Amino acid sequence: MRLTPKNIKWLKLGLHLLAFIPFLWLILSINQGWLSADAAKDIQHYTGRMALKLLLATLLVSPLARALHMPILVRCRRLLGLWCFAWASLHLISYSALELGLNMSLLFGELVKRNYLILGIISWIILFALTVTSTQNLQRKLGSNWQRLHNFIYLVAILAPLHGLLSTKVLSLQIVIYALISALLLVVRYKKFTQWMIKRK
Repeated sequence: MRLTPKNIKWLKLGLHLLAFIPFLWLILSINQGWLSADAAKDIQHYTGRMALKLLLATLLVSPLARALHMPILVRCRRLLGLWCFAWASLHLISYSALELGLNMSLLFGELVKRNYLILGIISWIILFALTVTSTQNLQRKLGSNWQRLHNFIYLVAILAPLHGLLSTKVLSLQIVIYALISALLLVVRYKKFTQWMIKRK
């Protein structure tokens, strides 16, 4: 089966729904009291897991397009990346608001004490930079520098799962699985990843 631009439009619509419906579920869970006694933690973990899922989906697009010989699938990568940033931002906001009361000085103090927060902040900053420069106009203006910048998604693929693993007192099997999938997606593109790592040295 060959995908057409019309098929991609419907696929994008489906992906938008899959990324947005969990937000509606979160709002419903809060309103209906379905969360645990530590609702703040539940919200933080939920938004963090969604960000990780969308990060993995973004990384999956290119190898899937090659395996299926459907390069048109790459058109879905940007929207997944934008949703990844949206959920990562919700994750950061939920932590800042529910745990720290939006106290920025307290946030800086927590960054010093908790290394996993630094990993999360670095990941968010990279995702922010990739989101801001994701338009076709900026891609043309940046030229080859655009690809160099967007290769930093590989660093996020390392730091974000580590952030998830280190942020929980009890090791979560779900986060371990996400970390393994992320590692596998880096192995799949090991040549490009290795070249990128060498250039960083």
